[in-house]
Amino acid sequence: MAKSKTAENAKLQYEAGQTLVAMATMTDSGDHAIFSGASSPWSNKTGFVPKVIPNGVITGGGITPSVGNDSVEVAALTCYLAGVLTSVGASAKAIVRGAVGDKFSISSITVDSTGALVVIDGTDGDAFSETRAAIGGPPLIPVGSIEIGQVRTSNDVAAVILASEIFQVAGQHVERYDYPVWDENFADGKVTFASVLPLIHTGTLPKRVYAEFYTPIFADVSLASDFAPPEKSFSSSSSQIYGGTISKTAESLGQGKFTAYLADGITDPLMAQNGQILWFKFLPDRYKTPYMLVQGKLGIARTFPSADSISAACTISADSIGKGVA
Repeated sequence: MAKSKTAENAKLQYEAGQTLVAMATMTDSGDHAIFSGASSPWSNKTGFVPKVIPNGVITGGGITPSVGNDSVEVAALTCYLAGVLTSVGASAKAIVRGAVGDKFSISSITVDSTGALVVIDGTDGDAFSETRAAIGGPPLIPVGSIEIGQVRTSNDVAAVILASEIFQVAGQHVERYDYPVWDENFADGKVTFASVLPLIHTGTLPKRVYAEFYTPIFADVSLASDFAPPEKSFSSSSSQIYGGTISKTAESLGQGKFTAYLADGITDPLMAQNGQILWFKFLPDRYKTPYMLVQGKLGIARTFPSADSISAACTISADSIGKGVA
């Protein structure tokens, strides 16, 4: 029979500092919904919260017809470009109609990578298409640009652009920075969008997503014992009905915990982290590779006994169970 092991050689570390990873393009996993940062895990301590900033419009950018023929007015707007808050002034932009025989034309109004308003024309056709770069469809726009609307004309005669020819639906004709919404995975350094990002850029690519974050610098909890990670627990209950019972199961997430032995309970470095959301790294055997990562809010309850070591009963209030790394 295999002999059970203890955690005699275990080591517990906590997030004692942070290293900045500057704003950079995230990597598309290939499904155009999950994007990864350059490294992980990400800190979530106050003052070091990650910034995930997709390219897109923040405010403004409404498009309305101009008084003159074949022109639209674009309102001032703010947007995120390459992770930078950018202001773009209002401007009138000319629209080129389709030619005789191919009079159905779609023009995209965009903000280019320099922050300038640019009109990009699709390929004219004898009918409209919703397929990017198809005949009669909207164009693919350059990587790094932001689409803020489309103008669709079906007449080759110069005329005032109609309001009904202007389209600005988020996700279809407008790239907003906050659409679709996303979730952040701090352990893996990834973001997952609620839906696939539209492939409207040159090369049939989605918009760019940028992130700036901090990775933790770990320090040992010098004297620690009895680490227990946050774990899920399950309970069940039942209700009596005619001829039987109906049962249900409930799930809850418990706190992680450990005991730390302190020098004086006041100047110990760990004390300065009380109430902060931190990463904890636990190695069951300090001489081997496997470890567990847990992120949660640190709670500390100190004890100053007269005939024993000063100690702290520490809790880790987490949003999820720990991540094991083999």
